[in-house]
Amino acid sequence: MRIYCGRVDHVATTAAERAAGALRAGEWEVALEAYRALIEAAPSGEAFFGAGVALWWLGDTEEALRSWEQAYVAFRRQSDHAQAVLAAFYLCLGFRMGLGNDAAANGWLERAGGLVQEFQLTPLAGWVQLARAYTANDSDDPRAAATLAREAVDCARLGADADLLLCATAEVGAALVAMGELDNGGSLLDQAMAGALAGEGGDLDTVVLVGCRTITACSRAVDVRRATQWIRAADDFHRRFGSTHLYTTCRTHHGFVLSAAGDWKGAEAELLLALRTGGAADAVLRAEAAGTLSEIRLAQGRFEEAEELLRGLDDHPRTTVARARLHLAAGRPTVSASLVHRRLPELDARHIERAVLVDLLAETGIDDSSVEEAARVGGDGGGVAAAYLRRAAGRRRSAQGAGGVKDLEVALSLFGTSQLPYECARTRVLLAQAIASADPETAISESRAALEAFDLLGASRNADQAAALLRLLGAKVPRAGPRGLGELTKREGEVLRLLGEGLSNPAIAERLYLSRRTVEHHVANVLSKLGLSGRAEAAAYATRLNRDAGPKQVSSRIL
Repeated sequence: MRIYCGRVDHVATTAAERAAGALRAGEWEVALEAYRALIEAAPSGEAFFGAGVALWWLGDTEEALRSWEQAYVAFRRQSDHAQAVLAAFYLCLGFRMGLGNDAAANGWLERAGGLVQEFQLTPLAGWVQLARAYTANDSDDPRAAATLAREAVDCARLGADADLLLCATAEVGAALVAMGELDNGGSLLDQAMAGALAGEGGDLDTVVLVGCRTITACSRAVDVRRATQWIRAADDFHRRFGSTHLYTTCRTHHGFVLSAAGDWKGAEAELLLALRTGGAADAVLRAEAAGTLSEIRLAQGRFEEAEELLRGLDDHPRTTVARARLHLAAGRPTVSASLVHRRLPELDARHIERAVLVDLLAETGIDDSSVEEAARVGGDGGGVAAAYLRRAAGRRRSAQGAGGVKDLEVALSLFGTSQLPYECARTRVLLAQAIASADPETAISESRAALEAFDLLGASRNADQAAALLRLLGAKVPRAGPRGLGELTKREGEVLRLLGEGLSNPAIAERLYLSRRTVEHHVANVLSKLGLSGRAEAAAYATRLNRDAGPKQVSSRIL
């Protein structure tokens, strides 16, 4: 798309040609130095724009945006309206992809569209539609994105624009995947990615746009196999040309797919890399990486770390699931449900995140008919989204005493087919609870399988819950009591003792001179480490310890 510098086959003889040649070859530092020399000698839109491209590839997003803004102004003064559209397009995607600044991104998108219309720049209309499709996909409106991207595809074919065709094809594919059409959407993503990496478009920026969209779409659909394969291909491209944004995208989403596949150690390494390399720029990716790592920390029983990762991200939609789970773990189901209800209307009915949130809503235990309705609409198909919806329905029906076993069995099968061990284990616990009375032998078998999976994953919080279920079922557990008993800190031991006295959280906070929020975290840690289901069980446990051992001995046993 870079119409600001024509492709030349002869040896570059001017400073501008040398700068453009370095840019096409991916020699970013050489190109930046050359464009800066041009700016110093004779500032122009072309020089500012080329410098911005080099800066972006070198990872300096904010400086790249400033340079593109200068390019836009220069092009407008030169009455080069086509180049101004190009600058506005890059500013739109730069603000959205890099900084998560939707207002600025939308402003530049409308500016580009206005120029195309005002000056009848028909060949560039497809790029504006592409930007609109990208915006719609990122705003969780895949139906609108698919329509806009198909219009961009038509423009690309009419104008024989290979770069636009690849980018628009990827946007159509991403929209279809978000709507649950994994086969058709995945095929289009594969086509676009293969063509971009082969150099079919001729522009290195096309590889980044297509690559990031493909990896993001596959990851959010929990298409572990496809996401992993394209991440490896994108990493090879990064090693050759470098792209901080593509690298951070790969780390963020590889961390997510590794987490889903049960490799939490590998996921942690990738997510920490994403958080370090993303910095202040790539705010959207930073939020996604923080959300995924927070969910891992929560499953590990590391509540304070989970909360710290989400600090400052309360308004970011990509952290909704993590924040809702954190509130639920801390004993605030109504707050968790409120976050879910706030996010649900923003998502397409077949969006996988919607299915995850519906399942989370069922987990809060709040009677909500929307769970049943969502499961009825989307739970009959296959794939990960259907698995979450069937589990949600099974959880709710079991809680109401209306069965739910069949739904849980289907969910377990679907999670197994998708190779998601953590979700399989969580479903096994629910299934064991649902059949405990009718078939205790199978319930024990399912609980043991879940416990083994949780231990392998390092999901200590879930493992303790599975162990507690086994004890409730009368089965022997290879542990000398709740696994976390010796892991309680001194402060958590004090909180457990006060729970045994029947104190509320505000009363405990007053007694220990702590904030209520801190007490909530300590209570959640105690419940998780001891594998207890709630405050009442914790109080009974503490009372029993006090009765059997005496206060001083209890303290020494806990600490």
